[in-house]
Amino acid sequence: MTEPQKLKRPRGKARVISGKCIACGARCQSVCPVNGVEMSEQGEPIIAADKCIGCVKCVKACPAGALEMFYTPEELAIIASFEKHGGEEADDEELERRRRISAYKGVWVFIEQNDGEAAKVSWELTGVGRELADKLGVPLSAVIIGSGIQPLADLAFSYGADQAYLINDPVFRQYRTEPFLEAMCYLIGKHKPEVVLMGATGMGRDLAGAVATRVKTGLTADCTGLGIDEKGNLMQTRPAFGGNIMATIMCDRFRPQMATVRPHVMPMPAQRAGATGILIKESCPVSEASIFTRVLEVITEKGGKEKVDVAGAEFIVSGGRGLMAKENFAMLEELADELGGVVGGSRSAVDAGWLPQDRQVGQTGKTVRPKIYIACGISGAIQHLVGMQDSDVIIAINRDAEAPIFEVATFGIVGDLFEVIPALTAGIRNVKGNAGEACALVSKQ
Repeated sequence: MTEPQKLKRPRGKARVISGKCIACGARCQSVCPVNGVEMSEQGEPIIAADKCIGCVKCVKACPAGALEMFYTPEELAIIASFEKHGGEEADDEELERRRRISAYKGVWVFIEQNDGEAAKVSWELTGVGRELADKLGVPLSAVIIGSGIQPLADLAFSYGADQAYLINDPVFRQYRTEPFLEAMCYLIGKHKPEVVLMGATGMGRDLAGAVATRVKTGLTADCTGLGIDEKGNLMQTRPAFGGNIMATIMCDRFRPQMATVRPHVMPMPAQRAGATGILIKESCPVSEASIFTRVLEVITEKGGKEKVDVAGAEFIVSGGRGLMAKENFAMLEELADELGGVVGGSRSAVDAGWLPQDRQVGQTGKTVRPKIYIACGISGAIQHLVGMQDSDVIIAINRDAEAPIFEVATFGIVGDLFEVIPALTAGIRNVKGNAGEACALVSKQ
């Protein structure tokens, strides 16, 4: 079996530009290594195209710029391909791969929904997807799969989508891997998007991995940053090596480029009232009889004091190893109650059994974006910072003035948290009490 021939960069042929020659004395002829230049009676060059090897020596030697390199349309197309791919030579297989990749256009966001209610992370991804699509100069599309979910298309338009692919069928009423996998692969095969984004939720992680495997492409999970490089590839940034470094991962040889992003990592985009877009209704031939799983009952998780939504809270008071014991988290509860927030913790606090795992903030826990995040006795390892560094205001309390947490903190308090936290709680309580008295006085007047 012979190896495919490498495609070399075209060299072109030299040719004369009419009216520019100044009869300088046959400089072009003297430098030609293949005797491919003859001179006319007027002292102007005549290029023998069959001899020219495209060495450009004659073009460089001409003082009047009377010679240029000429390329056929086919050669120009090859040169454009070389420039797009960093000047790398390519064989037939590589050229075919490049042609195949060039057929993929557009940015897609999978709109995760349950009983017609979209997950907030889907709209967060629509915001960053809008930025990616604008950089690539392509449309942003929302992919909505379910039953009775057409109103979500209008919501997608309001959050920035240009168009929406809608598969509306009773077989998709509840999420199951098999039918959703078939639907996504059907849409990808038909419309060929270059970027597909999903939330790093239970559903998103399950579906994204299955889709990437089926369509034979790469998938970067739990991204904290997305961008576009100079070649139009998706730059996917995520923590690596236990969160000690941030790695940027590329999938430049396969399409689509797929990534999942945790909730609350990307900012929520502003809604545009009355925005419209193109609704594309699709149908995927999936029958209920072909699916091996059935949803018999949906049991929602009940709330309670021990079951809180840390990721969705606007005020979070988090404790770390500096709290020293489980019972000391009671003072964090007091402070959180005064703020109307919730208590979270670092991995060390959860591993010590001081808090349940669903309260953990960080790379292996929840990613949060509250209005105020108060870090109490948390040193600030990179694993924890990844999960909370995008909070609007970060207040750090630690007795170690060199703790890494102070590098990301908006305000830092160096001191004994067992003194600082009760003082903060009392101060907030006094402010609220004074405000209540002032309101009562105004109402009496």
